[in-house]
Amino acid sequence: MPINTVEMRGVVKYFPGVLALDRVDFMCLPGEIHSIVGENGAGKSTLMKILAGAYRPDEGKIFIRGREVSFSSPNDSQGYGVSIIYQEFNLIPELNVAENMFLGREPRNKFGFIDNALLYEKSSEMLALLGVQMDLKSPIKDLGIAKQQMVEIGKALSVNADIIVMDEPSAVVSGKELEALFRIIRSLKASNKTIIYISHRIDEIFQISDRTTVLKDGKVVGTVATASVDRPTIVRMMVGRSFAEVFPQKGTQISKDDLLVLNSVTRANILKNISFRVHRGEILGIAGLLGAGRTELARAIFGADPFDKGEISMRGIRIKQRRPRTSIAEGIGFVTENRAQDGLVHSLSVKENITLAILDKVKRWFVILDQKEKQIGSAAIKQFNIIVSSIQQEVKYLSGGNQQKVILARWINIAPDLLILDEPTRGIDVGAKAEIYLLMRRLSDRGVAIMMISSELPEIIGMSDRIIVMHDGAIMGELFSAEATEEKILMLATGQAGKTGQGGG
Repeated sequence: MPINTVEMRGVVKYFPGVLALDRVDFMCLPGEIHSIVGENGAGKSTLMKILAGAYRPDEGKIFIRGREVSFSSPNDSQGYGVSIIYQEFNLIPELNVAENMFLGREPRNKFGFIDNALLYEKSSEMLALLGVQMDLKSPIKDLGIAKQQMVEIGKALSVNADIIVMDEPSAVVSGKELEALFRIIRSLKASNKTIIYISHRIDEIFQISDRTTVLKDGKVVGTVATASVDRPTIVRMMVGRSFAEVFPQKGTQISKDDLLVLNSVTRANILKNISFRVHRGEILGIAGLLGAGRTELARAIFGADPFDKGEISMRGIRIKQRRPRTSIAEGIGFVTENRAQDGLVHSLSVKENITLAILDKVKRWFVILDQKEKQIGSAAIKQFNIIVSSIQQEVKYLSGGNQQKVILARWINIAPDLLILDEPTRGIDVGAKAEIYLLMRRLSDRGVAIMMISSELPEIIGMSDRIIVMHDGAIMGELFSAEATEEKILMLATGQAGKTGQGGG
């Protein structure tokens, strides 16, 4: 009987007003891919941060390869071969691949200076283990998300980790990049490394994991051999009830009134002659693979990025000078795909993040009216079922799903006519997804137009009234929901099908 690589017994963790972990037992074996699933706030990331030395448990014991350990810092944990890859990468954008991979652990020559030759040699060895090729001198900021993730995995291997925790690794990749990630995970398993895989995408755990542990409300519901159960069983364990991920019924009457019109919008090497219309009360899905230009399109509409030529009109009026400020004034809200970097101010409280887009409503002259801010924040917390210990709690301490609800609440507060949602349910559990789907449909029923970018094809098909598919910065075709299938969307998204029409409706 092999010794458990990791064993955590009776782990308890308190945060102000919250029991995050309630006597959790968790263990995994050498060469095992062990998934951890649960709704937002179930305690998954907290448990792994304790294993990684970022948090200290209030009670409980940790054993690594049969030896009891106590971690007071991530360096302690790394010394025992534990490395964690967070959903929001821990990379320095201005440094290159090799510099990031060995940051703080750079090889030195006999004079104490960084040995660049050895640095690049070791970095090349790490990437070779992963079967990945990239320019080691490329700045991280110039790399796509999938390659950045490979750098994170290479960095984990460079500390001689044999216990690698991946927190929502598929939240930032899809398609071929996800297949490549799975190949790397399986190769790590074959070399007897233990992989702990946190994910909200239940279908993935059946593709990749040997065993699955389900957490709910800080407690272990159970650990099962993944092949011995089915998807409904896992979902039932997660949410505590029978749950089918059903999309709300679509609206029966979509307005033909044009709210937003794009005409030949172009940005060199990024957007190519984009033309389409968005109607009031419609949910328009924007599908495509990574790098298709979906996010760049959303940012151009919102005024966060420029475009070279073309026109964007709102309610029949061309907006000449596009900036986020003018877009907000026009009633356009934008939930970005990267909530950590672009969506939240982590040092501010929940209420302050909720009211960021409506400061004019919560201030008099140059003074914020605290009572007014509390009133709006409290109403949003209740409406969106945001789990917080206090309205004053810093937003950085919320789970990913609750952070996403804070961002949604912010933009709903501007009473938008158009809401742009870029990957609105990324990293969110099945229960929170259903809440967001229902909210989207209620907004559209009230006449709000929604542009939804999503890499999850069931979500695109289940929520959209109409779907535009992009490839390589161009619109490849348009599908109405009744005719849309995953196969048709993928054919367009990979550029294998001719255009079926562009942006009418």
